Amino acid sequence: MRPWEADDGMLVRLRLIGGRIPSDSLCALVDAAERYGDGRVHLTARANVQVRAFPGADGRLDDDALAALDATGLLPTRTHELVRNVMVSPQSGLAGGRADLRPVAAELDRLVCASPALAGLPGRFLFVLDDGRGDLVDRTCDLGLVVLDEDTAQLRVGGHWGEVVALDAAAAVIVDLAHDFVDRRGAAWHVAELDRPLAPALRPDARVPSPSERLPHGLVPGGRHVVMPAGIDRPLLGRLDAPELVVTPWRGVLVPEETR
Repeated sequence: MRPWEADDGMLVRLRLIGGRIPSDSLCALVDAAERYGDGRVHLTARANVQVRAFPGADGRLDDDALAALDATGLLPTRTHELVRNVMVSPQSGLAGGRADLRPVAAELDRLVCASPALAGLPGRFLFVLDDGRGDLVDRTCDLGLVVLDEDTAQLRVGGHWGEVVALDAAAAVIVDLAHDFVDRRGAAWHVAELDRPLAPALRPDARVPSPSERLPHGLVPGGRHVVMPAGIDRPLLGRLDAPELVVTPWRGVLVPEETR
């Protein structure tokens, strides 16, 4: 809904919660990229997808191109599409980690989209959820959490650690903090830019994991991580043989083992 006018045409980013994307939606997006753009679906460092060279003018896509993107199912909301920036440990719920964060991420997305006020979050505002394996613990974020055990997590608030909360209440607590940010933001784009902390800065819990290495390419616990630095085109779709895929923050796609 807010395409970037680049030299080759309109650039359009579509947000994926935790990088998750149904393969049918990805196929439809490749179809749209072939018809209207450069023929590829590009991957971003925030585990989202984008298409390039789309037709449009004056900050708007052509109607037919927008309809093709809408038909992918990747635009569940027109009001909040800019702010659905939720990064999650890609293997969460598939292998390892201390808890499955997919339900937490889905609830966070639901609560954000249900709040008219949160449509006013900046487009670069980022939620980051680490399931306790440490793969995202050192990612800069505005709000997020790191799982400590199957029932609890410690919040991340800007560049500081926050309180320890029950995992089943974490999404609601994070959304409350996001509301506080919107109320107080002024000209700030990020939580760390506020003139006063959004929450008290606490010490990290002893159970906070150390940062882990980025997910390697090839066979990994839970599936197969396929590197795609140049994006996904029609021939590459055949390598992604699963009903649901996970785009990773390392410009790859995790093909889950349980569905291959």
